[in-house]
Amino acid sequence: MNASNRFSQTPKKRGGVLDQKVLDFYESLAARYHLIFEDWDRAIDRQAKVLDPLLHVQSTDRPLKILDCACGIGTQAIGFAKLGHTVTASDLSEAAVTRARQEAEIRGVDISFLVSDMTSMSEITESTFDVVAAMDNALPHLSRDEVRRALRAIGSKLAQNGRFIASIRDYDELLNQRPTMQQPAFYGDAGERRIVHQVWDWIDAERYIVHLYITEESRPTWTTHHFVSEYRCILRSELTNELESAGFKDVQWLMPGQSGYYQPIVLARFDPAS
Repeated sequence: MNASNRFSQTPKKRGGVLDQKVLDFYESLAARYHLIFEDWDRAIDRQAKVLDPLLHVQSTDRPLKILDCACGIGTQAIGFAKLGHTVTASDLSEAAVTRARQEAEIRGVDISFLVSDMTSMSEITESTFDVVAAMDNALPHLSRDEVRRALRAIGSKLAQNGRFIASIRDYDELLNQRPTMQQPAFYGDAGERRIVHQVWDWIDAERYIVHLYITEESRPTWTTHHFVSEYRCILRSELTNELESAGFKDVQWLMPGQSGYYQPIVLARFDPAS
């Protein structure tokens, strides 16, 4: 069965204002998400190469059964599938999942796609995954209560001693800096150039709104696309405590200098019975 035939119907939308903002952000961004990378295909392969060794327990080289519960347009899911793992991928955004499904087809990899909210994942019937992943700062879209619900849902999808892996921004440092923008990145050659940058508006001591701008060259002019979302700064200590409360053990943080990944990574083993 190919990837195009393995796609679920859309679940009911969650009701919160923040939830709708997050959904609108990823629905509108899906068609251009790849533009935030200098070379998206290279990023897919590079990230998979960095992450793959972190997923294997006791040096096993067997293919893993992986759930990417915040798959976006498929950056990690496609990379994992290209390495031979069995991958299920889900996201709140139907537009993102549709794009990811199309990209998987183009690359000839077999991934089971679903539209699902990571705080429940009720559309995902499998419960014996070796790994559940939530990469690229997905968790900070959630409130404290939603993080707790998401971690319980993630645990319910893992086999005993299965691994959880996530990445978030370095909020321990960013809360000290409180930056107001991310420096522009300039990509492409003449005729197909683009500028990507972010402006951050701080709402309070822990929440901020991101304005993402993608400005593309379209001769003789340039066109700017504006996307808006909200995040909550999650400290490493908070996420560690929530993981341990949800039945995860051996919580480990790897900073970019250790892992080679562009964000801090958290790893944890699910063992609620110990």
